[in-house]
Amino acid sequence: MDALLVAGQIAPYVTAAVGAYGTAVVTRVSDAGADATVSLGQRILQRVWRREESREDIEGAVDALAAAPEDEDLQALLRAQLKRALLADPELTAELARLLPPAGSAFTASGAGSVAVQHNSGIISTGSDTTIRR
Repeated sequence: MDALLVAGQIAPYVTAAVGAYGTAVVTRVSDAGADATVSLGQRILQRVWRREESREDIEGAVDALAAAPEDEDLQALLRAQLKRALLADPELTAELARLLPPAGSAFTASGAGSVAVQHNSGIISTGSDTTIRR
């Protein structure tokens, strides 16, 4: 799997975990009350942490983000460090890709009268002076 794609997919999970646990994110024991996003982010970060070559840079990014979790620049810094680690380690990339939940279907409706639907076996009417006869 592509390291850049995986880095983009794991970043929100790791960011959520850092936001929830701060700098203790790696050492904290799994919390039964933590939501799935935070738990997955914690597991991802623990796996990345084992990679000695990138640990110091990622630790610095985690420390900075823990101090200001809403800072988009610090979130981007952590994403960049994760990306560097994955580009340097294809095995880690594959391991983390397996942890990610399967991608679901996404549907977007935009504009007046738009409808987003995965499956429809009938009529869809958004109004607009439509007469439907059966």
